[in-house]
Amino acid sequence: MHARRWLVALLLGLSFGAVHALTPPQALALAKGENEERIAALQASLARGDDGLAAFVQAMLDDAVKLAGDKVFIVRGDKASDAATGADARLPDGAEDLVNSNQMRRELEGALAALKLFSHDLGERRAAIKALKEEADEGRLPLIEKALAAEQDAALKEQLTQVRAAILVSSTDAGKRMEAARALAGSLTPATKTLILERLKPAADGGETEVDIRSQLGIALGAIDARLAWGERLGVLFTGVSLGSILLLVALGLAITYGLMGVINMAHGELMMIGAYATYVVQNLFKSHLPGLFDAYVIVAIPASFLAAALVGAALERSVIRWLYGRPLETLLATWGISLVLMQGVRSLFGAQNVQVENPSWLSGGVEVLSNLTLPFNRIAILAFAVLVLAGVALLIAHTRLGLFVRGVTQNRRMAACMGVNTARIDTCAFALGSGIAGLAGCALSQIGNVGPDLGQGYIVDSFMVVVLGGVGQLAGTVYAALGLGVLNKLLEGWQGAVLAKIMVLVFIVIFIQKRPQGIFAMKGRSAEA
Repeated sequence: MHARRWLVALLLGLSFGAVHALTPPQALALAKGENEERIAALQASLARGDDGLAAFVQAMLDDAVKLAGDKVFIVRGDKASDAATGADARLPDGAEDLVNSNQMRRELEGALAALKLFSHDLGERRAAIKALKEEADEGRLPLIEKALAAEQDAALKEQLTQVRAAILVSSTDAGKRMEAARALAGSLTPATKTLILERLKPAADGGETEVDIRSQLGIALGAIDARLAWGERLGVLFTGVSLGSILLLVALGLAITYGLMGVINMAHGELMMIGAYATYVVQNLFKSHLPGLFDAYVIVAIPASFLAAALVGAALERSVIRWLYGRPLETLLATWGISLVLMQGVRSLFGAQNVQVENPSWLSGGVEVLSNLTLPFNRIAILAFAVLVLAGVALLIAHTRLGLFVRGVTQNRRMAACMGVNTARIDTCAFALGSGIAGLAGCALSQIGNVGPDLGQGYIVDSFMVVVLGGVGQLAGTVYAALGLGVLNKLLEGWQGAVLAKIMVLVFIVIFIQKRPQGIFAMKGRSAEA
């Protein structure tokens, strides 16, 4: 590793053109003295492109530098070397550790990031430019200009141009400030917007004094605002679609049970909770017995959550709900009581506190689309998962024997029974299927938040709204309603806040159902005419 750092430093020096070796006095100036003096020496060394600077800065950040009088040493393990030349040396008795203040460490980290502008690795150069964007420092301008001349990647070259402009906008030269103001109009970062706002302060507060430059900065600010607004709009749209995919997963199972049997299942949220806790159990088993395969626990948790919720749902249907068909009020009260029992049972087994389900590494982080828009991987995965579940349910309903029976019982239960369909068994299978899908929704929700006994309470009302709005028993309507309500809710939240947005959505649904009681898609068949 030590040799690699020296090699990187040599390559950096070659990238600068004329190479200046780091001399002992320069190394001493970097390591000894007041912060202001050391920072000035660091900026001067950066501007010269001193050979060995990267290795020395890294050693200071690693707390591997010691001082003995006017000598500076790098100590790693039991080996000491001269900080300037890199030659092996004997560490004198009484050598003291170099202590860096927080301010100095920030300067050193910034300098190391700047030196990475000349790395052969595209990712390192991109990260270095991103770090420089956060803090415009005129002392790094010579280094940035050299990196700009050497950069071959067009996108990174454009970003470096923006960093250079962000530095020059505070220059003492009015011509350079005007040039920078024009260049900043192409920036997409909130940091540049903050910088321009700082320059647009009144002249008495340190803002720009030239009228024409202030005018150009205003034009640049408008251009940046327009670009950032697109990031905000796309962010709201993605958040709405993400919420819609969650509502779709939650409501999909309810669409089957409510559409087939007319059962108002108030325990649907708790079936989702069971799926989430099944995911938690699988995660803990992998942690204890298969830690090396932890990233794969979600693959096992998906069928486990489905089976756990489906078995509980089948047991509920066989023991309680089968006796209450055709009595919606009693069904509502019974399933509400069941939901309380399930919540208390989970509290007894796992405790009343929320439990944490960890994301596997491949679901952590996100993809940066714009400077102010990052799409989290776990949300993208849930969106894709919802599409796969929807496709699976659609195929099952449209192209399997069970799906044929379910459609037959949904459209005309008595006629299906006359044709030899075991409607009681179909009821159980359909209820178990709907419960299993609720379990899958719980598995998905565990990846974006904590899991607790009250997990399902926040989604049961929304899921019923989706089913009723889409049309009872209609999968296509459920999809449109879930995505539409998700996007509408997020749009209204940005306008009026979360509470008023929820009220406005409820008012919209009430008005819509009054005008179209059958929902977006009406049920077809003889039962629709009854």
